[in-house]
Amino acid sequence: MNIAILNIKGEDTGRKAKLNDKVFKVEPNDHAIYLDVKQYLANQRQGTHKSKERAEITGSTRKVKRQKGTGTARMGSVKSPLLRGGGRAFGPQPRDYGFKLNKKVKALARKSALSYKVQDKDLTIVENFSLDQPKTKSYLDILNSLSVSDKKTLMVLPEADKNVVLSGRNLGKAKVALASDINTYDVLNADKLILCEGSIEKIENILN
Repeated sequence: MNIAILNIKGEDTGRKAKLNDKVFKVEPNDHAIYLDVKQYLANQRQGTHKSKERAEITGSTRKVKRQKGTGTARMGSVKSPLLRGGGRAFGPQPRDYGFKLNKKVKALARKSALSYKVQDKDLTIVENFSLDQPKTKSYLDILNSLSVSDKKTLMVLPEADKNVVLSGRNLGKAKVALASDINTYDVLNADKLILCEGSIEKIENILN
């Protein structure tokens, strides 16, 4: 499968990038995508929530009222979960929400996400580029030239480029990532996926 390569001014360079069908043209597996996105979001959770149980509440252990003869239920401690200010029964405790997912399932999910972008014509390939200095306006000019400045974009670089990353991070709808770090969630969350020419080979090596 071949896709035209554009320059950062949005002009066709006359060259085409050859995409591996085993990565960019697979039958999408929605369940693999679901599991991979679920794991990604679970890993973002801090899991530091905590409420005090009755053993952790500061308060008297004196018996609130006599055991019998009151006509109401027996009550032993002011720290009971039944009373206001008492400990919480079965409250949240610190935990790790992460779970294991096989590498092949994660790879299939990323292939499926990339294939969806190709199917929906939401994939753009640009020549490798760099910026002389970190400048948001320069990055915005590139998005304007590609007619995607009003959409959520994911720009994938083959190598770390500090100037490009710093130029794009102040834009709310723009995200810059390395080819080695892309994940299913970011690919699907972007309206437009922009691959730098050099990142294609790296992605195919990782997923193939």
